[in-house]
Amino acid sequence: MNHKAGYVNIIGKPNVGKSTLMNEFVGEKISIVTSKAQTTRHRILGIVNGEDFQIVFSDTPGIIKNPAYKMHEVMNQFVNVAFIDADLILYVVDITDKKIDEKTLERLQKINDIPIFVLLNKIDLSDQDGVVAAVNFWQNALPAATIFPISALHHANITHIFDCILEKLPECPPYFPKDEFTDRSMRFFISEIIREKILLIYKQEIPYSVEVVVDAYEESSKMINIRATIYASRDSQKAILIGKAGSAIKKLGIMSRGDIEEFTGKKIFLDLNVKVSKDWRDNEETLRNFSYEA
Repeated sequence: MNHKAGYVNIIGKPNVGKSTLMNEFVGEKISIVTSKAQTTRHRILGIVNGEDFQIVFSDTPGIIKNPAYKMHEVMNQFVNVAFIDADLILYVVDITDKKIDEKTLERLQKINDIPIFVLLNKIDLSDQDGVVAAVNFWQNALPAATIFPISALHHANITHIFDCILEKLPECPPYFPKDEFTDRSMRFFISEIIREKILLIYKQEIPYSVEVVVDAYEESSKMINIRATIYASRDSQKAILIGKAGSAIKKLGIMSRGDIEEFTGKKIFLDLNVKVSKDWRDNEETLRNFSYEA
């Protein structure tokens, strides 16, 4: 029996719906999703297995045009690698965004040996004329690409695209064991769940200035004990994260624990602490410790 396998790498600007799309394809919530830009910081693999295929979807951070920190530079490196090892590229575009990423477009125009699907996302926020105009623009800009109007949020056209991806993949043995659905550890997903809640609860610069590290993970038959540290850039951010009499971090713990219990299927004891690591986003050693390595 012939077996197909390949890397399908999802790229695009921040906040175009890449993580929502990834979760739709994989059927698991493995990429955090919020309305805020730059939610995804790492390259995350989601593996879909069938009897005669394995699709390795790769969610990447949004392409940052003007990196402000070394962290942003590493995030862009994740995207660069996704261009190199792809068997198929999914370029996701927000159909309501009229500003074209010229640099990425030029890079895509130079590719002639990898299939490219341009996914015009959020068609539910546009009208028919807008969709037709966008399809025509991208067909002219990337004649070799296949254009798909979609709504990742409302599952529009996702099944059809999945079938088209499968047709394009090369014959190849699986890259990962067939019972795996990601390359990431449980600790990683727990830290991402906590970080997602920080994005939802706190405002302004706080979500973009913090990192979450799971320090301890002890699992028994009935419960998982987790100790995690939230690293802030400044003392003032630490105070905001904790809140008056600990009210903010208590709310964060309650919201995080609920999602972690749903994800793991077990009762959770969650101990959250806050520490300051000044300018961690520009410190190469700290970034490596936080797994920011392309």
